[in-house]
Amino acid sequence: MLPTPSLAAPHRRRPQWPHVPAVLLAPLQPLLQRIVRKVAREQPALFARLGPHGRSRFLIDARDLPFILLLQPDPVHPRLRAVSRAAAVDCDTHISGSCRELVTMVDGRQDGDSLFFSRDLLITGNLEAAVCLRNALDDIDGSIMQHVCVALGKPGRMLWSWFCSREPLRGSECAAA
Repeated sequence: MLPTPSLAAPHRRRPQWPHVPAVLLAPLQPLLQRIVRKVAREQPALFARLGPHGRSRFLIDARDLPFILLLQPDPVHPRLRAVSRAAAVDCDTHISGSCRELVTMVDGRQDGDSLFFSRDLLITGNLEAAVCLRNALDDIDGSIMQHVCVALGKPGRMLWSWFCSREPLRGSECAAA
């Protein structure tokens, strides 16, 4: 009998993060809300493009961070919050990859399909919602990471400059920040 094929990511050594209590994640919450609201205000088509999946709950697991992110891209009340890895989180779609892979995919520098089929990106749950989110992100003019970094003020602009120095960018997006 042959083993059942799986698209699960191959076993990789993951950092063993200590349990991060919610109280330590609390300072991140207003910052994450600021980011998601700014993106929603500046890119309303991104949220509208999700259609019925705008109410979905996406668990974003950057495997090399000590916490996970829960995104609810509701066009009226978008939410993005940091959650302890130890927390039981109800979600519709779970997207997992390295922080670098997720950031470059969100920003259109890496193809989500190739990351998925190379098993560098693991998606479970509602795949239709994940594809809708990916398509909505692909349709954004410019850089979503630039919007995120600018939402953080001067420290974010410094982060954007650092990011630009490390990642190949489309066109002259770095000059615009």
